[in-house]
Order: sequence, then C-alpha cells, then structure tokens
Amino acid sequence: MTRPENPTRTPRRLTALVCVLTAGLALTWSAPAGAGPSDSGLKKAVDTILADARMSGGAASVVIADAVTGERLYQRSGTDRLMPASNTKLLTSTAAMALLGPGYRHTTDVLSSGSRDGSTLDGDLHLRGGGDPTTLAKDYAKLAAGVAATGIRRVTGRLIADDTRFDARRLGRAWAGDDESAYYSAQISPLTVAPDTDYDSGTVIVEAVPGDRPGDRPKVTVVPKTAYVRLDVSGTTVAAGGADTLAVERRHGSNTITVSGAIPIGAGATKEWVSVWEPTGYAAAVFSDELARHGVRVKGTPRLGVATPPDARVLASHRSMPLRKLMFPFMKLSNNMHAETLAKTIGYETSGRGSWSAGLAAIEGYLRTEGVTTAALRQTDGSGLSRMNVVPAEQLARLLLGVRDASWYADWHASLPVACAPDRAVGGSLRSRMCGTPAALNAHAKVGSLTGASSLAGYVKDAGGRELVFAIVLNGYLAPSVKSVEDAIVVTLARSDTAAGTIRSIAPQRGGEPSEASDTALECTWRKPEIC
Repeated sequence: MTRPENPTRTPRRLTALVCVLTAGLALTWSAPAGAGPSDSGLKKAVDTILADARMSGGAASVVIADAVTGERLYQRSGTDRLMPASNTKLLTSTAAMALLGPGYRHTTDVLSSGSRDGSTLDGDLHLRGGGDPTTLAKDYAKLAAGVAATGIRRVTGRLIADDTRFDARRLGRAWAGDDESAYYSAQISPLTVAPDTDYDSGTVIVEAVPGDRPGDRPKVTVVPKTAYVRLDVSGTTVAAGGADTLAVERRHGSNTITVSGAIPIGAGATKEWVSVWEPTGYAAAVFSDELARHGVRVKGTPRLGVATPPDARVLASHRSMPLRKLMFPFMKLSNNMHAETLAKTIGYETSGRGSWSAGLAAIEGYLRTEGVTTAALRQTDGSGLSRMNVVPAEQLARLLLGVRDASWYADWHASLPVACAPDRAVGGSLRSRMCGTPAALNAHAKVGSLTGASSLAGYVKDAGGRELVFAIVLNGYLAPSVKSVEDAIVVTLARSDTAAGTIRSIAPQRGGEPSEASDTALECTWRKPEIC
C-alpha cells in the first residue's frame, strides 16, 4: 500500500540527511540571439534533468515563469493534473491569509450557565472551542486559573465541551485508515491539545526507555500527563546489544496505546507522537485536571459536543497567536492539522459552517480571484494528505504569481521553507537541501511528498537577479526519492542568467540520496524526531 510519511515505521536512529544536492555535473548552454523560450537553453537543461532514469515511466508537470511579468520560460505538461501532496497547502495558506486576515486569532472560552451562590456555581461550566490548533496544556492551566480567580470553587453541574463550531467529521476524505494513530493524521476538532511547540494538535508524546534490568518492562511516560490515554505496556527490556524492536501505536477506535517489542539496556529513548481518539474529550480531560489543580471541583464527567447557551457568561478566554505567526509552524513544518483546522475555520467565518465542504468552497472562490482556473484542479482537503487532490503545475504557478501583490504577501512568503537555512524555524523542510549551491538561502518553496508523489513550488532568484516562479509536480515514479531532480531544476535556475540566455545546468545528484528503507521519499518534517 502506498503511504504518507509514518514515523512509527521509520528507523529511530536515522542520522541527519545529507544535503540533497551539493555537487553535480555543470554544463553551460547559451541560447542563440533572439531565441524564444521554446528553443532556449533552459528548455534543453530542464528536459535533460527530467530525463533522469528515476523518472522513467513517471509523470512531470513543470512550469517556470518570470515572477514580475508572468512570462512562461518553461512548460512541461503544465496542464496535467497530478497529486501535489503538501503543495496543496499553498492553496489553503494563501486563502487563509486573504479570507481570515493575517491578524486573525482563534479564541477558546470558559463560560458559566446557572446561578452563583458565593463560591458555588449552581450550573455548568462550558469550554467552548474556537478552532485553535496551538492550544497547549499550559494554556488550559491559565484558563483554569482564570476560573479560580473569579472565586468559583465548586460546580454542581458538569463541564461541557462545546466543539460545535466545526462539524463532527474528524478525518479527511480518503485519508489512509492504517495511519489512524499517526500524529500527522490526527482528528480535527475546534477543541484540542498540542503536546509541544511544534503544535502537533490532537496528539500525545509517548517516550519509552529501557527498564533497569533485562526482563523489566520499559519505563513509559506520556506528555502531557493525562489519564485520557491508557498505556498497555507489553514490551520487554533485553540485554545490551540486543535488537531494538520497540513499537508504539494506538489501537483502532480507542485511546489505548500499546508499547510492544524489545528495547536493549543502554538504548536511547523511543519517542513517538501518537494521535488521540476524539480530541474534544482530550481537551476536556486536560482542562478538568487543571481545574482540579486550581481548586475548582466539578461534579460528574465531562459532556461533549453540546452548544453553549447564548446567555452563558464568559469567565476566562485564551487567544491564539495571530495567523501571520501561525503560518510559520504550519508551513515550515508542513503541519497537516493546521491546514485542516484553517480550512474548517474558513468555512465557519465565510458561511457559518465549519466543515470541509464549506471551507473548500470558499478557498475555491478565492483562488479564482487570483487567476487560478479551479475547474482544472480538485482539492479534497486542506493539507494534501488525501491522494484525491490533483493540481496542475500551471495552476500552482498562477497562484504564486497572483499573490505577489497582496498586502499580506511578505508575511506569507516568509513562512515558506528556505533552502539550506540551518535554523529549523527558517529552513523547515528545506533546511538540508540545495546546500553549497546558489539556491541556498535563495530558494523559498513548499515541499510536498507522498509515496510516488513529490512536489516543490516557490520562488528563486537567478544569477542575474531575476526573480522566478517555479512549480514542479512529479508523480508515478518507483524510485525511493526524486528530490534531487527537483533540486537540480531549482539550482539550475539559481546558477543561470535566464534573461541573457546563459544557462548553467546541474545534473541531479546520483547515489547520494538515502536508501528506500529510510522512507526518504516523504517529508522529513513528518518524521519525529525530525531529521531534515
């Protein structure tokens, strides 16, 4: 079965990826005077790169354009509909900036209904979700502190988790069922918890270390600490030098996380990010624990999915970071859950319906204003995790050209990963690629990867200072990775003076990409711990 990136199936001891492209065969072509794009050296150079044996039998949709004039400098099957993988996030992110605005914030509220008698609330507490995908356990602690600060110490009713801003559909269309416990395929709710400042919403971090002696169970912890998930530890500590086969996975339809296999004495920690079943309940459980820690006793167990009464009184609120800042963990780390939350938020804010169908309809309407021919593509989710998404390179190029005059363009452009920028918050999924080339710290682009589908689209300046737009979508190949093919095209652009017709091509790296066993065809930011 073809799969998106799955950290539970990737060796945990992988070392950092080598730069995907550090050297290559340099060739120089000069176009004859007066030559047009169709017979320029650029066409010959890119065609040669795409003739790489790893693309044998595959499909390529590639468009290169002048970013200022929009002139197409190269086109190869630009109208062919191929799977864009996470390049789908280009559609969602630009629509979010345009329709929600860079200053948009999600709000999580705690409200009360009923009457107050001193320190007793004779009624219910309501935790109302606004769609914030970045809410941490410490944010729920601050909300609990806010409730305590009002003087409430006892609640006779229940905690009611209001997740009605979004519909009840938790998983995207055509997402792989066997990725249910993978953190990059977590369920979507307007009430959720992120365990870390990568803001991997709807997940917990499970860490296992060897026991003290062979035969002992591994020592396992969960972050954040919560009883919402239950650990079933059947794994065993084995002698030093033994095979490390420890596996962590959540059982289907439950919050029981199994830790099985063997871990040898002296081995490093096994750390996995695992999605929860029903993130609304997860948020309610974490908040309940924080209420108790702050001296607020609530009778009964939380009730999920009930709308807050219109006359309820706000006791405490938490506001998310503005969208312009959310764009960074979203785009740099290719966070699927951020994309899906934004798609549903767009639906809610534009039509009052927090659903994928409403959000995608609004995104489609926005794309048309940027000159994108939406009849030529299909978008079925916000992130690109679905293999039903198909987008031609020409439409990606149109979008990249169209947004350059938007008031929010600078913020959005800054959220794109930067080639060979070593800081993870800048380089993101490109931080180990195109190092030692003119594209390093120059190319700003979104990466996309699923098994048999790879994409790279963004901006780069050529050797003459001309800004170019490129959109590269590759599908149907059997090689473990074609990332160096993409990189060779972008590096060729950065090395060349396209206006003068002096093209300095570089061939795709051969033999330098890791083996198929390491699953490198997929986005490195979808692996934990991150290796790119």
